[in-house]
Amino acid sequence: MNKIITILFVLCFGLSTIAQDKNAKNLLFEVTSKVKSYTNITIDFKYILNNSRQNLNQESKGNVIMKGDQYILNLMGVTKLFDGKKIYVINPEDEEISISKFSESNENAFTPSKMLTFFNEGYKYSWDRLENIKGRKIQYIKLIPINPKDQIKEVLLGVDVQTKNIYTVVQVGKNGTKTSILVNSFKTNQPLSKNQFIFVESKYPKYFINKLD
Repeated sequence: MNKIITILFVLCFGLSTIAQDKNAKNLLFEVTSKVKSYTNITIDFKYILNNSRQNLNQESKGNVIMKGDQYILNLMGVTKLFDGKKIYVINPEDEEISISKFSESNENAFTPSKMLTFFNEGYKYSWDRLENIKGRKIQYIKLIPINPKDQIKEVLLGVDVQTKNIYTVVQVGKNGTKTSILVNSFKTNQPLSKNQFIFVESKYPKYFINKLD
C-alpha cells in the first residue's frame, strides 16, 4: 500500500510540474507577443549589482528608448546608442566616444529589445511564486540555463499579470553576483523624433572619437 501511495504521489507531482511549466510557457508567450506589438518602448529602471563575497554593491537609475533593435540606453553616466548598424558609446566623463559595427553573428551581440525576450532560447523554465506589490500581482518564472557551462545560475523573471509587461529581472551568477533590474516606468508607443537614433558628431566637438573597426 505504501508503495502504491508513493507512486501516486510521484505521478501527481509530475503532472503538477508539467502544468506549471505549461503556465510558464503560456505567460512567456504573452509577454513576447505584447513586446512585439509595440511600435516603441520607453523604460525607466533601477539597476542593482550585488556580491557580498566581493563586498560589491552598486545601485543606479537608468532609462532606455527602443524601437525595433534601435535604442538609446543611459546608465551609470554613459550613453549607448545603436542606430541599426553601428553602436556608439558616449562617455562624458572621459569625453570619449567609441564607435563599432554591430554583428548578429557575434555571440555577445546584445540589444535591449532582447532583454525583453531573452528567455525564449537557452532556458528551462518553471512556475514560481506570486507576489502582491503595491496592488500589482507579479508572477515570477524561474529560468535555468540549459548549457551547464553558463555562468548564470538562475534568473527570476517577474511579470505583471494584468499588463503582461516585465516588472523585474533578477539574475544570479554562479560566482554569487546578483544583478537586478526593477522597472519603475514602462511606456509604449510614445512620439519620437525622426532623428531619435541618429548619432550627430558635431554635438561632441571636444570628444575623442575612437573607431574600433
